[in-house]
Amino acid sequence: MDRQQAWDILCEFTKSENLRKHALAVEACVAAYARKFGEDEEKWRVTALLHDFDWEIHPEAPDHPLKGEPILAARGVSEEIRRAVLSHATYSGVVRQSLLEKTLFACDEVAGFIVAVALVKPTKSLAEVDARSVRKKMKDKAFARSVNRQDIVDGAAELGIELDEHIDFCVKAMQERAAKLGLGPG
Repeated sequence: MDRQQAWDILCEFTKSENLRKHALAVEACVAAYARKFGEDEEKWRVTALLHDFDWEIHPEAPDHPLKGEPILAARGVSEEIRRAVLSHATYSGVVRQSLLEKTLFACDEVAGFIVAVALVKPTKSLAEVDARSVRKKMKDKAFARSVNRQDIVDGAAELGIELDEHIDFCVKAMQERAAKLGLGPG
């Protein structure tokens, strides 16, 4: 499976532009980590794009991603990628073991939160976002309340990366794709 095939599956099942942009944001972070760790960037991109492909058709836990996994299997998505998709949901019962699984989990919630922080900036741009501004907003429980802050903290810990360093890494990865994310130049 290549990135284009993953994008086509995502677009087939995900009509919301915001959910597609979320997949692109997670992809930016995961791909940057693939480069950092010397891993298969294409495989990691595919995984990131597909992690929430079934959210619109299965918006309730545990249906997402459990009912989506057989769809991916039928489309020829490898067991490794399907397992990573399953493991990004803590309630799936699939324990994160591989570096890919841990990275996907670490990037999912933080990417969404970074987007939320950018959207409240005056220019609605990632250029104004840094680790400090993200950490400040994490303390505000009313802000982006659907984002699980504990998952952000746990994700960095599972990777063995200090939280501010992880946030900064993801912000920079997303800034490189800011135009595609609708959050500024880049």
